[in-house]
Amino acid sequence: MNHHAALLATLICAASVTASAGDSSDMKPYPQADPGFVRMVIRVPAVELESDRKVEIIVGRVMEVDCNQTWFGGDLDRRIVEGWGFSYYVLESAGGPASTMMACPPDSEKTEGFVKVRGKGFLERYNSKLPMVVYVPDGFQVRYRIWSAGDETFSAAPE
Repeated sequence: MNHHAALLATLICAASVTASAGDSSDMKPYPQADPGFVRMVIRVPAVELESDRKVEIIVGRVMEVDCNQTWFGGDLDRRIVEGWGFSYYVLESAGGPASTMMACPPDSEKTEGFVKVRGKGFLERYNSKLPMVVYVPDGFQVRYRIWSAGDETFSAAPE
């Protein structure tokens, strides 16, 4: 095999691996993103006692902020893939941004910050067997945090 044929074979193999990596079989049930939206995927590792964990979905946008607390408003809706029964999540819209509107100190500067969407539906069950699929409007990002229960429990007192 000459040098050009070997290079072509390498490029074809690399292209097929790249194409198949972005189109994994566990994503087939989930619809493509509608125009104006992005489909984001979270994959969590298998752990013991997955029932003791939750995934906090954090949707937001990087933007210039001042000393005030800033946020968007919106709810993450849980939907079901028809015929499959798998959950996915959609943020239809995010209102705002809103801010506390306090006067900032005169010497304070604006900075780039990740401004979160506040609302319902952002804390979901942990499941390493399926991807967590989230559809968000263009310009928004999805981050996540894993919460886990501690071993200690407490008793409530009758009053």
